[in-house]
Amino acid sequence: MSDTVSTTLGQALVFSAPSGSGKTTLINHLRALYPHLRFSVSACSRAPRPGEIDGESYYFLSAAEFKRRVERGDFLEWEEVYEGNYYGTLRSEVQRLWARKEVVLFDVDVKGALNLKRALGDLALTIFIAPPSREALRQRLEARATETPESLAKRLERYDLEMAQKEHFDRVVINDSLERAQEELTTIVGAFLAQPPFAS
Repeated sequence: MSDTVSTTLGQALVFSAPSGSGKTTLINHLRALYPHLRFSVSACSRAPRPGEIDGESYYFLSAAEFKRRVERGDFLEWEEVYEGNYYGTLRSEVQRLWARKEVVLFDVDVKGALNLKRALGDLALTIFIAPPSREALRQRLEARATETPESLAKRLERYDLEMAQKEHFDRVVINDSLERAQEELTTIVGAFLAQPPFAS
């Protein structure tokens, strides 16, 4: 591994998927099997919302502080999601979890996932969860009854962009059957976690 995180080595699981692919259900299944999986707490430049706690919900930074820490090299990955609104993963957060012998769990968009892979190398396993087809995804989203025609169209457009990147992931799991997808994912993750952390 490069000088991205150098004090303690560990492992990371990086998930990405189009909305409606069943990713959350699959991740929860893994967390029940492997209690030492821990979500990374992201940093952001927005103000806390009611009930949010600094260091638990997010690490809340001002935009100026966020940019200073970017320049200092404190982030493994970051992006400006909206103008002046930054989100990212602090190296110190990954180090904190690795020092506790925990496996870092990421649930991020495609761009963030690939950036984390570049930063962490073989210490990270990237997994893309895909629906069986575009039509199946459309049906799942419609069944939620939470989408307007406009938001549905945007999600399907985003699906096309995300699916174009799936070949850059270490593994792709097609969630056509929840039971089968759970079994496949358990096998993939179990094999990865059985390997000792090592530097690339």
